[in-house]
Amino acid sequence: MSTGDAESAVPPGEVAPTPPGETGTWRRLSVPAAPSDKPQSAVSHQVHRLTDNISLRARLTLIYGMLFFAAGSLLVLLNYVIVATLLDNLEFTLSTAAPYEEPPPGLVEELKNQLIESVLAQVTRFSVLALVIVGLLAVALGYAIAGRALSPLHKITRTARRLSERSLHERIALGGPEDEIRELADTFDGMLERLDRAFDGQRRFVANASHELRTPLAINRTLLEVALSDPDASADLKSVGRTLLETNSRHERLIDGLLLLAKSDRELDTRVHIDMGEVAETVLSQLSAEIAASGLNVRSDLRAAHVTGDPVLLERLVANLVENALRYNVADGEITIRTGIYDGAPAVQVENSGPVIPGYEVEGLFEPFRRASGDRLRSAKSAGLGLSIVRSVVRAHGGTVQAWPRAGGGLVVTVCLPEGRAEAPSGTGR
Repeated sequence: MSTGDAESAVPPGEVAPTPPGETGTWRRLSVPAAPSDKPQSAVSHQVHRLTDNISLRARLTLIYGMLFFAAGSLLVLLNYVIVATLLDNLEFTLSTAAPYEEPPPGLVEELKNQLIESVLAQVTRFSVLALVIVGLLAVALGYAIAGRALSPLHKITRTARRLSERSLHERIALGGPEDEIRELADTFDGMLERLDRAFDGQRRFVANASHELRTPLAINRTLLEVALSDPDASADLKSVGRTLLETNSRHERLIDGLLLLAKSDRELDTRVHIDMGEVAETVLSQLSAEIAASGLNVRSDLRAAHVTGDPVLLERLVANLVENALRYNVADGEITIRTGIYDGAPAVQVENSGPVIPGYEVEGLFEPFRRASGDRLRSAKSAGLGLSIVRSVVRAHGGTVQAWPRAGGGLVVTVCLPEGRAEAPSGTGR
C-alpha cells in the first residue's frame, strides 16, 4: 500500500514533511575548533560516556563493588603489616647437632628473614585470593540488593505509565517506611491529584462551552431559515439572510471543530478494538453524496488494520483526511484511500491531487487555522482545523502522522497507529 519509501521515525503525533524517495547527501563543513584554555582529557570523556550509558542499578553495584574492594585492599594491607610486625618481634633459636655448639654468626637472622618472607608471601597470596572471591560474591549480592532497593522505583514507574495511559483517578499509594522513595511516590500522587482536578475542570468546561455556544447559534440558524422561507421577504433581506446563514454555519463548524480538538487532546475514555479498513469504508459511505458531487476519481484499497482506540475519534480522523482531500483538490482530480500495514504498523493513507505544496509548508498545515494558501480568513471551505484534529487524535492514540507533497501537486498523509488485537479473523482485503 505504500506509495514510496517510509519516512524515518518521528515522535508520536509529529509531522514528517520530507517526502519519501528524495535522497541527498549533506556535506558537513569542517570548521577548526577554537583553542580551549581547559583541554578535556580523552580518558575522562570516555569514562563519562561509560557511566552515562549504564543503568542506575549497575551504577550502585559498581560503587558498592569499588568501595568493597577498596576496604578489602586496605584490610589486606593492614593484615600484612600486623603479621609482619608480629613475626619480626618473635625470638628465634637454632638447635645444632652438637650440644653447646654456637650457630654461625648471622645464620639465625638470615633464616628468620626467610621464614618471615615465606609466611608473608603465603598470607598475602591467600588474602588476595580471599578478597577476590569474597569481592565477587559481594558484587553479586550488591546487585541483588540494589535491585531490591530500586524495586519501589520500578513500581512507581510502571504505575505512573499505566495511569498516564488509562486513568488519572488511581494513585500509586506506596507503603513502607517514610524514606526518600516514599516521599517521591507521595509527590507523584499529589501531582496526579492536581492533574485529575485539572482534567475534570477541562471536561466540565468543554461540556458547558458546547451547550452555551451551540444553543445561540442554533437559534440564529432557525430564525434565519424562517426569515428566508417567508415569501414576502425582499430580495435584499434574503441576500443578507443567506450571508448571515453562511456565516452562522461557519461559526457552527468552527465551534464543533474546536470542541472536537479539545476532546481529542484529552486522555482517551474509550478503548475498543477497531478495524481501520471498516472505519474507512464507513466514512466513504457517509461522504458518498459529497464525493459524487465533487466529480473526483476516488479509489480505495481497504485492507485489515486492527487498532485499539476511541471509535468516534478514529472515524473523525479518517473523515477529516477524506474531507481535506475533497476540499483542497483540483477539477478532475483524484483521491486514493488505503488501509493496511505500513512499516509494520496499522495505517491509514490518503493521497490526493491538488495545488503544488512546497515541502516547507507541509508542517504548518497541521497547525490550527492554517491552510496551504496561507490565507487565515478564507471560510468557504473549512475552518482550518481538519488536520489539527487529525494530529491531536493521533497523539491521543500514541501514533504518528507523516505528510509529504505529492508529485505533480497535492498531498499524501499517512497515519500509523499502535497495533491492536483483532477480535475475529478478517479477510485480506476488500
